[in-house]
Amino acid sequence: MRVISLLVRPLLIAVVSASSMLGLLRAAHAEMSNWAENEGGRMRLVALPPDADGHITAGLQIEPKPGWITYWREPGNNGIPPQITIVPQSGVTLDAISYPVPKYISRGKVEDIGYDAPVTLPLSLTASKAGPVAIDATAFIGICKDICIPFQAQLLLKFEAVAQSRPQEEMILRDAAARLPEAPTADFKVVAHAVSSDLKQLSLKITLPEAGGGTPDIVATGPSGYAFTKQTNIGRSGKAYSTDITIGKLPKNYDIRGKEWGVLVIDGTRAMETTLAFD
Repeated sequence: MRVISLLVRPLLIAVVSASSMLGLLRAAHAEMSNWAENEGGRMRLVALPPDADGHITAGLQIEPKPGWITYWREPGNNGIPPQITIVPQSGVTLDAISYPVPKYISRGKVEDIGYDAPVTLPLSLTASKAGPVAIDATAFIGICKDICIPFQAQLLLKFEAVAQSRPQEEMILRDAAARLPEAPTADFKVVAHAVSSDLKQLSLKITLPEAGGGTPDIVATGPSGYAFTKQTNIGRSGKAYSTDITIGKLPKNYDIRGKEWGVLVIDGTRAMETTLAFD
């Protein structure tokens, strides 16, 4: 596989004065868990209180140390995808985990898809009971340098009963949302897809947001644990792009009919993620 450098959409930048930052830190205590740390980095939970419908906007904040990486939802050859479990008795359920645009990282024969800088994974949660709410979660991630270390921690976050502003939490979660791939739009979408009868090749036709001669980066994700990036038969005319993605080994006797795969396309500073359905 070739090395892919994935560009993330421009980051949201917040500028605050020293006095404002002090206020943020004081207000944020109850809406951030303590940091859990290990040899390769640290992680914690950040959240906003439930809204009127019980929805909680939250994030798993991960900070690898310099030279270390952590992983995307499909991590590549040897990585560990993030896993989050909420204690059922807490009355809080995890609805979805979202993933900012990753990098394809090649280290010799090891190929990973993940993050080599701080990242926050947006979480969608629901509180099913009234009254005080606490998030009691176990987070399990992989963090890797010369060796890969499983990193598991219990993260507890309680919300203050009193109403207060939460600008620091809002800033962290807003920044995380800004790093997510966009949904398909008229100027950036997959217009056709097909898989060969021998399941060795995924053919894509894509409308790209900008006319040019460059090659976008593509990650196709099949069954859980499978990701494919190698492109062949590339063609580009302005915003029209076509390519074949080489499909590696699939589960034995895999039947693609009725299945859905994911595809992430990065073109310049924009990234788009969508689902491919196979009849």
